[in-house]
Amino acid sequence: MSAEQTPTPDAPTAEPRPGRLTAAAALAALEGLVLAVGGVWMLVLGATGDSGDRQQGVTLGVTLIVLALLPLLAARGLLLRRSWSRGPAVITQIMALPVAYSLLQADSVAIPAGIALAAVAITALVLLVNSETTRALGIRGPGAAEETK
Repeated sequence: MSAEQTPTPDAPTAEPRPGRLTAAAALAALEGLVLAVGGVWMLVLGATGDSGDRQQGVTLGVTLIVLALLPLLAARGLLLRRSWSRGPAVITQIMALPVAYSLLQADSVAIPAGIALAAVAITALVLLVNSETTRALGIRGPGAAEETK
């Protein structure tokens, strides 16, 4: 193949990015940023000894920061229209639903956070499985591989 025929990964596509794909990427990025901020907050609390158990606070903070990488990478991939990015984005939303449920079971100020998390996760899931999003990412259905032969 010549250089003209070889598509570059960063080349803009002919069609504009669908709004649903951009919205799904924004929601995934929002979740990643919230996890990262929460991780830094727990890390600071753990390092200063304000959380009670220093080791547990630092461990939780580092864990949340590492977990933030999944939705942040997925959001970047969605913005760049990488087909692999839908899987991590969907997994992030599925993991968020039990967390939202547990927040809703609390008798505290965590209930509004649970409502917000559930709303974001369900909205993002709907956006990610939408046919317009699937087409924009170049994902074909199970029978589509046979049609191209």
